[in-house]
Amino acid sequence: MKSALKILFLTLAAHVALAAQNKPAVQLQFEELKLSNGLQVLLHEDHKLPIVAVDLWYHVGPAKERAGRTGFAHLFEHMMFEGSEHVGEKAHFKYVEAAGGTDINGTTSWDRTNYFETVPSNQLEVALWLESDRMGFLLDTLDRAKLTNQRDVVRNERRQSTEGQPYGIVNEEVYHQLFPKGHPYYAAVIGSHADVESARLADVRDFFKDYYSPNNATLAIAGDYDAAAIRTLLEKYFGPIPRGPEVQQSQVTTPPITHEKRITVTDTVQLPKVILAWLAPPIFAPGNAEMNITAYVLGAGDSSRLYRELVYKQQIAQSAACYLESAALTSNLQCEIVAKPGIPPEKLEIEAEKVIDGFATGGPTAEELQWSRNKIETPMIMGLQRMGGFGGVADQLNYYNQYTGDPGYLPKDLARYDALTPDAVRAAASTHLGKDQRVVVYGVPGKKILYDVPRSPDDTDANVKIEPVYTPEFEAAQAWRKDPPKPGPQRPLVLPQPNVFTLTNGLTVSLVERHDLPIVSAEFLVVAGAATNPVNKPGLAGITAAMLSQGTTKRNAQQIADAASLLGTNLDVDSGPDTAQLSISLLSKFVRPGLELMADSIQHPSFPAADLERVRSRRLTSLIQEQDDPIQLALRAGVLNLFGPTSPYGYDALGTTHSLKAATRDDLVAFYQAHYGPKTSLLELTGDVTPAEAHKLAEEAFGNWTSTVAMPNVPQPPDLPERKILILDKPGAPQTALLTFGTGAARNSPDYPALMVMNNMLGGLFSSRINLNLREEHGYTYGAFSFYWFYRGLGPFIAGAEVRGDVTAPAAEQLFKELDQIHTKPLSDSELRMGKDSLIRSLPGSFESAEGVNRQLGDLWLFSLPLDSYTALPTRIEAVTSADAARVANKYVRPDNVLLIAVGDKAKIEGGLKSVNLGPVNAWQENEASTK
Repeated sequence: MKSALKILFLTLAAHVALAAQNKPAVQLQFEELKLSNGLQVLLHEDHKLPIVAVDLWYHVGPAKERAGRTGFAHLFEHMMFEGSEHVGEKAHFKYVEAAGGTDINGTTSWDRTNYFETVPSNQLEVALWLESDRMGFLLDTLDRAKLTNQRDVVRNERRQSTEGQPYGIVNEEVYHQLFPKGHPYYAAVIGSHADVESARLADVRDFFKDYYSPNNATLAIAGDYDAAAIRTLLEKYFGPIPRGPEVQQSQVTTPPITHEKRITVTDTVQLPKVILAWLAPPIFAPGNAEMNITAYVLGAGDSSRLYRELVYKQQIAQSAACYLESAALTSNLQCEIVAKPGIPPEKLEIEAEKVIDGFATGGPTAEELQWSRNKIETPMIMGLQRMGGFGGVADQLNYYNQYTGDPGYLPKDLARYDALTPDAVRAAASTHLGKDQRVVVYGVPGKKILYDVPRSPDDTDANVKIEPVYTPEFEAAQAWRKDPPKPGPQRPLVLPQPNVFTLTNGLTVSLVERHDLPIVSAEFLVVAGAATNPVNKPGLAGITAAMLSQGTTKRNAQQIADAASLLGTNLDVDSGPDTAQLSISLLSKFVRPGLELMADSIQHPSFPAADLERVRSRRLTSLIQEQDDPIQLALRAGVLNLFGPTSPYGYDALGTTHSLKAATRDDLVAFYQAHYGPKTSLLELTGDVTPAEAHKLAEEAFGNWTSTVAMPNVPQPPDLPERKILILDKPGAPQTALLTFGTGAARNSPDYPALMVMNNMLGGLFSSRINLNLREEHGYTYGAFSFYWFYRGLGPFIAGAEVRGDVTAPAAEQLFKELDQIHTKPLSDSELRMGKDSLIRSLPGSFESAEGVNRQLGDLWLFSLPLDSYTALPTRIEAVTSADAARVANKYVRPDNVLLIAVGDKAKIEGGLKSVNLGPVNAWQENEASTK
């Protein structure tokens, strides 16, 4: 058996080596322009879809912040969405969402702040109008009310993303230890409560004047634009904006760490966490690529050394991961290890230290260097599928331009990894991973210590006078901006049409050809999710799916992980309410061995006893970890109370502690035999594959699979609940997770188009009623929402937000106010138009990536929808009337029949929730007795 395994692996390695020799050249094509005011423009023309990405980078981040103003760059990012002179207050998102924008956001990192949106190509002018107006005409609109609101929003974001997250304050402490006070990277990008709250209107205005000018920005446009007209549009919208002051380069020296620093931070978590961190060479500097390889070999996935030793072999860690955070002034490498129950952090540190020291002494093997190179290369190329968003073409052009001055640096980036040798990586690791050069942070269970501050007085900045930026003559010359540009001619909507065929064994195969990039995304769906669990065995479907990648009749778990890594990817396994999924995204040169690996895992799982115990232990620990996450707790409690413990939809993929402990290998084998087969499965291929190749590959990999398993029945829908409030106590929580749960709708219902239009404006968009109320009007939250989860059976309708703990009761009142008013206050004409336009115009963006195509087309199969559903959807959405939206609101939004789950500090929120009389209020804690 060992000899056969060795031959199998050597064959795969030879295939990878041969493919590496025939590596296709991947270029990042662009054109560069520069306007007279200093604005740099990067253009990438691509007409495969009628969409275009606009990505604007301002070369300012915390590296430019003054002492006592941590988080200021990020706060200003928020201010840029508050509405400029000609666009109007809080109207930015409304225009982009109405235009069908996707990937709409702004982000701040150490060295830059970016703003981006992907819009239909005929809406490009709208995006240019919006971005240019806030670049040139924001200052006169920045008032104290907007600043007060966004201080609240940012501080809510800090509570949600840092203070309310497990280990959030532990992770933050790492930077306090790596860098001295006053260093730009010392504080979290989001800043401290004290510094954010101390921001004043004069500070905001000065920051804008200093950094938000065309000569300190780069605009990248990628996608379907008119090359003959683009220069005229750029001159029209950005050309008149005056040049700003010259921005000086940051002159910061990062002192080396010459002696070990260590600290212990207490947090309201269940398990200890150890973080080991070191400084590393700046981004793209000599040694930076070597340290990235180091991070991958030590802690990137199941093939990494720390995972192998601590998670797989010794089983003392729940997770082990390393990553290199690269930045302009310096980089840092961090390794994060979370303990299994009962394992002290000291044990984790000792064992991790042995692995890291061994690597620093011996360096990577040739095989480790190869798979880590492949894993770095694959996502670089996969990201080029998308024009915008994180890692898309526009983002990559700006990224390379920011840090190298060459927007087309991609081939050189790939080449720097190809040039590395094991000895070069060893030398870099040995130089930078010394014990005297490291920071050690323990995160241990205990009291969460936070440093909040009161809100500023109501009259703050009341006496600040805003002087006009421009002369009346200049303003008059720019008055044309007050009229939003009209959309251009709309290109015909052409969505991917799958080539669907069935193998003789009954397996359905869906292919969408795309040959613009050498990539393929494969997804395998089996209708074997939670809905198929026996009533007394919740979680059985989930653990069965998890075991698919943990051993087959010819590979063990590590060999499966190693084979995927050598192909530059991961074999991802997941389980949801209705399906188990295996997915793999890789370069097309690896598609055959990738599909063979997937097929082996699907068809020949061996459910090894020792691996079952290891996976069982990890899933039991994951159940413990769920107690640390307020949103996960709320979702688990809400779904369980809505569906009840006797419904297979009542529990997530983990199930319960009792059911996990009780599951036997025989249970898994029986479940697999009862639910896995070609007739209950779909193979999706999207990418660089022809129909002939797809037929051949599918037959080779899956054609011999036989089974008589048929599609399972759909679970019964739950009864309508009576409204009540259930509190899950989380002492010391800075926020409350407030989520309502009601019964939803069927995905194949004829009401679907009207339901989506209605929900868009209720809570689906940033510009929705719930979000504008709770976030923008009241400042209670970082973001509020509503959505429908679609199951093969009836899924839930969920609405809510994470809110400040001290406003839990009024936030709950406002949430129910919006759920009520969707009945009493029908969608206005403008809301109806926005709800429809956002859905119709954003549809092409859902098919931009291969993974997105698989996700959308997989739904057609799962919910038994016609293959032309997406093509027909725009017409169906356009036909929705206000009366239709009102009808589905009455049918599917039932405020009297929802459960409100509140996860927060019971001692502080219970009285308020009782006082607002929204329903009976009770404490709740999960009881597993009914599932035993």
